[in-house]
Amino acid sequence: MNVEMLQVADAVAREKSVDRELVLEAMEQALKTAARRTYPGLNVLAEIDRLTGEIRLFHLRTVVEEVEDEENELTLEQGTALQEGAQLGSEFRTTLAPIELGRIAAQTAKQVINQKIREAERERVIAEYEPRVGELITGIVKRVERGNVYVDLGRGEAVMYREDLLPRESFHQGDRVRAYLREVRNQPKGPVVFISRSDAGMVLRLFEQEVPEIEDGMVTIQAIARDPGSRSKIAVISTDPSVDPVGACVGMRGARVQAVVNELHGEKIDIIEWTEDPATFVINALAPADIERVMVDEATNTIEAAVSEENLAIAIGRRGQNVRLASDLTGWQIELMGSGEEKERRHGEVAKARLVFQDGLDVDEDFASVLVEEGFFSLEELAYCAVDDIAAIEGLDADVSLELQKRARNVLLDQALKQGSEAAGNETSLLDLAGMTREIAEQLAARDMLTVEALADAAGDEIEDIEGLSRELADALIIAARQACGWFD
Repeated sequence: MNVEMLQVADAVAREKSVDRELVLEAMEQALKTAARRTYPGLNVLAEIDRLTGEIRLFHLRTVVEEVEDEENELTLEQGTALQEGAQLGSEFRTTLAPIELGRIAAQTAKQVINQKIREAERERVIAEYEPRVGELITGIVKRVERGNVYVDLGRGEAVMYREDLLPRESFHQGDRVRAYLREVRNQPKGPVVFISRSDAGMVLRLFEQEVPEIEDGMVTIQAIARDPGSRSKIAVISTDPSVDPVGACVGMRGARVQAVVNELHGEKIDIIEWTEDPATFVINALAPADIERVMVDEATNTIEAAVSEENLAIAIGRRGQNVRLASDLTGWQIELMGSGEEKERRHGEVAKARLVFQDGLDVDEDFASVLVEEGFFSLEELAYCAVDDIAAIEGLDADVSLELQKRARNVLLDQALKQGSEAAGNETSLLDLAGMTREIAEQLAARDMLTVEALADAAGDEIEDIEGLSRELADALIIAARQACGWFD
């Protein structure tokens, strides 16, 4: 029986891939639990000899300052009588007779052992696979249930849900599968290892295996956009000027990229050189379409791309795939349009800008056209650019440039103050206050004080740092604003 106990511990440890010592500790805990039925009320300690398998039971009593449990506690005097030099906290063991494991006791012991082993398996799975999240991992398919694939990893099991498979991809029991370790999640029923073949990380790790320059750090994959099973786009950059990042990923006669394509069952892969210039990056990302012009709008994170009519379908791609992947890859919202549509829109924008300049700056159509041709399309661009940018226009000097900027800022200020007054329901404008100048009003507007109500709520020390505004004038303007708001009526 004793030798059999050790043999059982060894067998369980091998089967569950847990430490033999942990199985023996679980057995000791189970014996201790079972012994409580035979020795109720006693603090029982169970030990299994690691060499012989002999089982020993002890009654454990502890020396305490004040005895509350006479069965399991001793006074200091009692402890000293049993052993000279006993101290508080000293423990004494008394051998107990072995117990007979009945059906209920055996069942309880089995439950305790299984619980301990499950806890050990949980800790082992987490400790082994959590540090490997983000790696490629290989296993054998154990079973397929409702489209979900359960994979034996050798020292654990992983699940690959249907959405983690490539379209039209199927596995059968015994198949070898390579996938991306996506997540290890500790759930109430135990840890679950999630793997995926549709994750973008799968493409990244496959290229790292196939391209030595990526592993060495000479080539870096900056971004990946993927439509699993159909097409992927990857953006690469080289840290070594002598290394062509695209060529390194393609390989001799396309051998490297073809190895990745084969692993992904024919998924097409576009390799694009990454660049900091968003316009160039978007043009590269929209390959194989030829882009004629792009317009970057940083305020809305949008790039408008114009292509010839014959290239428009290629740029869009099947079901919009090409432009969608390019947007995901670059992080820019891409709006495609044909050359004809782009020209019409461009003409409309030019005509609109020309009218804005004619009305706002009080200039003729020819002068407004010159400003548009130089790249100015709004009063904001003209009002807040560097004066040298305007003076660089042929025929304009610094004085005219300053005057244009002044007119543009005045128009923008009037518009902002008018909108603020209308929103507040007050016909009085900041410029109507005694002592207010356009320079001061413009600086107040920059602080979102567009109405007399906003100025009335301010304190003098909040605005006295405005250029050209003393503390006395600041207080006077605030009082005037409060009067206009009827605070003193």
